[in-house]
Amino acid sequence: MSANILLLPELREMIKNHDDKEMQIFCSALHPASTADFLNGLEPHEIWRILQANPITLRAEIFSYFDSDLQVRIIEECPRDEVAKLLEETPSDDRVDLLDDVKPEVVDELSNLLPTEDRKDVALLSSYDEGTCGAEMSSDFVRLREDMTVGEAISEISAQTHLMETVYYLYVLDKEGRLAGVVSAKDLLRRINQQTTPISSFMKGAGTLVTVDANESREEAVKQVEKYDFIAIPVIDEKNGKMLGVITHDDVLDAAVEELVEDAHLSAGVDPLNDETYLGSNLWLLARKRFTWLAILLFGAITTAMILKLFNNVSDRVAWLVAFLPMIVSTGGNSGGQSATLVITALATGEITLSDWKRIMSRELWMGLILGLAMAGCGLINALLIYGSSVPTLQLLLVPLAVLCVVFFSNLTGALLPLFFQKMRLDPALMSNPFVAGVSDTLGTFIYMLLATILIAPLYP
Repeated sequence: MSANILLLPELREMIKNHDDKEMQIFCSALHPASTADFLNGLEPHEIWRILQANPITLRAEIFSYFDSDLQVRIIEECPRDEVAKLLEETPSDDRVDLLDDVKPEVVDELSNLLPTEDRKDVALLSSYDEGTCGAEMSSDFVRLREDMTVGEAISEISAQTHLMETVYYLYVLDKEGRLAGVVSAKDLLRRINQQTTPISSFMKGAGTLVTVDANESREEAVKQVEKYDFIAIPVIDEKNGKMLGVITHDDVLDAAVEELVEDAHLSAGVDPLNDETYLGSNLWLLARKRFTWLAILLFGAITTAMILKLFNNVSDRVAWLVAFLPMIVSTGGNSGGQSATLVITALATGEITLSDWKRIMSRELWMGLILGLAMAGCGLINALLIYGSSVPTLQLLLVPLAVLCVVFFSNLTGALLPLFFQKMRLDPALMSNPFVAGVSDTLGTFIYMLLATILIAPLYP
């Protein structure tokens, strides 16, 4: 039995006895994440009672570690005015994501209780499409003016502590709200005894800063933070140049994980679950997301059946041909899937772009030839082991020849299809392994049966 379950009776006893002091000791003794873990087994109203015994800042921190479903239940079931105070302490980006899952009527009630500035933030962040930098950013960052001195900047930081999503970078804005530069907290603290020194004398100018546009894909923020090892990156409105917010490294990590999960789902031919979890998803929803691609692949396989029907006369006359068909098409599918995965990964990390298509094609042509020859040798060995005593060796050479051709063309197809999807402004991950395998199956069947028709069928009148 877990410690969490063993502790639940004690927690309920604290609630029953209205023992606020013990509740405070319990919540402050552990890391907020551990506290949230222990509270998970309680009902929302019980959790709320324990949180209410603690300062609002600690309350909000513990609340941030609950899973989204429990957070939504607490928001919907607990007193609106108190929940509104909790939301004021919640980072702006997390607040918007959370309210997206709450019942609209509850959101309306809470919005009326939030300060005007927070309502504007919710409206602004909600206006950006899902998956953009604007939707991921937080508007909680410290704003400094160009004409400030070190002393004034430190005083301003103290006044804006409630805005601090990150304190390492301090952003300097001009009168129009455009990003003029950035000062690191380290550089500021080094000059703490130089109170009258203007911050403009040691800030990094806007021309040297890396930013992202609010309407860009969040993948761009992930790439930039990874490339430059940033703790946070500014988000700019490209139209007027104003700074809107920041995307911090933890938000980037969350976005990167979501992208990886989404690509993993697509690579397996499953529509992304988005905010749903595997165990938390409705069975019918999960079935629908899987059915879509299965149906597409099933109907795509009809082309393979049509090709076999087209060459039916050859397979009837040369019975041994069918025995090698699964081996040949699966080898082509595996090869194409490998190429597709390598190219999709390179596109996702920014290692390659569409302009590199000629180099990619050249590499995959050579790779297809090398792998094709190696696999052809393996195919010949298999052919000799199975039919070496009953079919002339010269006829069995069809098998390695077909393997060579199928691997060569499948390799090239697997590499170029993700580039085509990128060109069409679609997610290259849609070019999933099942999809590539389906294309390779059709291509492999056609190549094998065509070669058999040309080289072997004339020997069997």
